[in-house]
Amino acid sequence: MEDTIVALVTPPGISGIAMVRLSGKEAFPIADSCFSSNKKISEAKSHSILVGNIVYKNTIIDNLAALIFKNPHSYTGEDTVEFTCHGGYIASEELIRVLKELGARLAEPGEFTKRSFLNGKMDLTQVEAVADIIHSISVPACQISARQLAGGLSEKINEFRKRLIDILSLLELELDFADEELEFIDKANILHLISESAEFCNNLASSFRSAQILRNGFYVAISGYPNSGKSTLFNTLLKKKRSIVSDIPGTTRDYIEDTLYIGQIPIKLIDTAGLRSSEDCIEIEGIKMAEHILEQADLNLIINDISIDENHSAKLYSEVKSKFPSSQAILVQNKIDKLDFSNFLKKEAVSYISAKQGLGVKDLLSLIEKEACSSVSQSNEFLINERQRDLLERASKHLALAMESAKSDFQNEIVSIDIRAAIKPLGELSGENWSEEVLNNIFSKFCIGK
Repeated sequence: MEDTIVALVTPPGISGIAMVRLSGKEAFPIADSCFSSNKKISEAKSHSILVGNIVYKNTIIDNLAALIFKNPHSYTGEDTVEFTCHGGYIASEELIRVLKELGARLAEPGEFTKRSFLNGKMDLTQVEAVADIIHSISVPACQISARQLAGGLSEKINEFRKRLIDILSLLELELDFADEELEFIDKANILHLISESAEFCNNLASSFRSAQILRNGFYVAISGYPNSGKSTLFNTLLKKKRSIVSDIPGTTRDYIEDTLYIGQIPIKLIDTAGLRSSEDCIEIEGIKMAEHILEQADLNLIINDISIDENHSAKLYSEVKSKFPSSQAILVQNKIDKLDFSNFLKKEAVSYISAKQGLGVKDLLSLIEKEACSSVSQSNEFLINERQRDLLERASKHLALAMESAKSDFQNEIVSIDIRAAIKPLGELSGENWSEEVLNNIFSKFCIGK
């Protein structure tokens, strides 16, 4: 981390202001060599603001404000200057060009946050929370991520990790005095503590799917035979025209995705190609893609043209439920406006609508909301990602083995092996143990400037 780095930290484009961050050992000397004000940046107090001009080679580049943060009291833990210059493309680009010519280099994606981690300003769960806040598409996801950034998840993990370290210390102490037949542990209490730790890891790991829905959205695939009204329903639910509607079968060949918000849960609607036998190679690819989407979706809406026959799509509905059991499915009877529906006997777990006329759509939205809400835990305390889930499952596996050993003959050596094996992944969660590969994978999800 010898280099001093610079990057635009606000989105590029036309705006009132833009922010450029400069961080590293030479941040203040570099800034002083181009910033003209009544005081040098290096002489200013930390967390103070100076207003002045960027002057380079006798040319004024911009009039701006400089926010000064002295190490270790900055985002990166290094000397940092955050310039708030005028918005637009040119002013910020010119400022970055000047700072690079004076010795800074352009930051890599996520490098400011990486330096924050390496300088002990945050742990890995907090780093991942930063990425989650930036990419949040729902209010709950943003709020939960903010709690994690404040250290909520780290505190919980460290609490149970310390508990396991204490247990391990007592087990090993007793082993050291095995010849003297001294007992330092209450075996019933140890078993209780291991059980509590295992339950914590299990509960946290099992919240992964719920977290994924809050993070990425609840995926709803709209599928069915051609001309059943899939694209019309897609447009009706979104209240805008996104899909082409045509009487010609096979019009939708690729999938179209858009987001609908029901309450605070983002619903990812996907309009797919009509499912049928085809000799058109492009349509065949669209059908294959549709089947892949059905497999991945949280909820599949199977659209049936009831004006043809109420049971026209019954076989397809059964096939989808059988082939993709991990996804929920709703049979949607469409085009009820073409029938005398007043005396029609409705069936449970079936939605009756006219996508074209908007009839029954409100009830269908309620069904979608019910399915989405039932898939999201109302007590989601943390937003677990795949890396964290895998580590929690590893810890849980070893804690289960430790409990088995403790319940049988309680051999300290055997119990200790699994307790130690459970402690390791808990350390990896917060970044006590980390590899360059893990860091690179985490920071690959960041943008330049963060």
